[in-house]
Amino acid sequence: MGASSIDVEREVTPFSGVERTVVLVGRTGNGKSATGNSILGTKAFKSRRSSAGVTSTCKLERTVTSDGQIINVIDTPGLFDSAVESEFIGKEIARCVDLAKDGIHAVLVVLSVRNRFTKEEEAAILSLQTLFSSKITDYIIVVFTGGDELEENEETLEGYLGDGDCPEPLKNILNLCRNRRVLFDNKTIDKTKKAEQVRELLSLVNMVIAQNGGQPYTYEWFTELKTLRSSHQKEIESLKGKSNKEISELKEDMKRSYDDQMKRISDTLNSSVTTVVVELRLRETTTRLEQQLAEEQAARLKVEENAQIAQEKSKDEIRKLGENLESAKRETQKLSQKVDGKKCAIL
Repeated sequence: MGASSIDVEREVTPFSGVERTVVLVGRTGNGKSATGNSILGTKAFKSRRSSAGVTSTCKLERTVTSDGQIINVIDTPGLFDSAVESEFIGKEIARCVDLAKDGIHAVLVVLSVRNRFTKEEEAAILSLQTLFSSKITDYIIVVFTGGDELEENEETLEGYLGDGDCPEPLKNILNLCRNRRVLFDNKTIDKTKKAEQVRELLSLVNMVIAQNGGQPYTYEWFTELKTLRSSHQKEIESLKGKSNKEISELKEDMKRSYDDQMKRISDTLNSSVTTVVVELRLRETTTRLEQQLAEEQAARLKVEENAQIAQEKSKDEIRKLGENLESAKRETQKLSQKVDGKKCAIL
């Protein structure tokens, strides 16, 4: 695992010296890995623009700040992308739980101001609540990437969120996490700006820790794995004086018990995830059908409007033809009267 130092002064908090673990979640392409690299101060995670996603499995990297704080950053693949299978999601969440060890101090939901907020992302937040209980929202911080684009357009995050076009579901999510949000520019080369946005984020992480009584988020799976690790640690300590064969057999047993436990967690998650994924896809299908219906209705209204315009135009042309015909009749009558008058005069 890579290590780096973020050269930034931070306020001394009651939790100084506590090891913090943050998890990055979000849709593929929103900039999770780039945000992780900004926090770490080094290119530890693979990051590039790709529609297919670069991160293939959960990965943990660590940084030590200039004041000695240890920050564990877990990057995740696009777990709630519509194409992802539930079995993969369950396996990766189990891996994330294993990497987090004693718990998660903050869940960083990464959104991008470059991309339109989708129902898929709204459903993903609700899915986190389904999988981890509603308490998970007490640990969520929303990280908006694309700060450079807002800056280029001379726009602020407050202005972007306060815009009348800001979707109601996004506002609801911000309300759920008590408006904990920060803007990141992962492209900047300005060291002061880099340090400031990381400082602001870690300040929010400290706030989350304080509001949760200094306790990280844990669930039954964390406890199960912690108990298993503790048991294995005792077994390792008991290896002294054992033969190589006994040590090898004990290590194999520990690996099997660990694999079995991870499989149990993964299987348990798969059951919940399947429901979540079905709901996500149902919402996606419903949204697509609603959009299709709206497009068809709009097209039908356009056809009706064009037909109405054509009908009105036709009526107008018929009216004009009728007026022209009447005018022609009157002119004919006048000419006829003149001719008759001349005939009478001659007679």
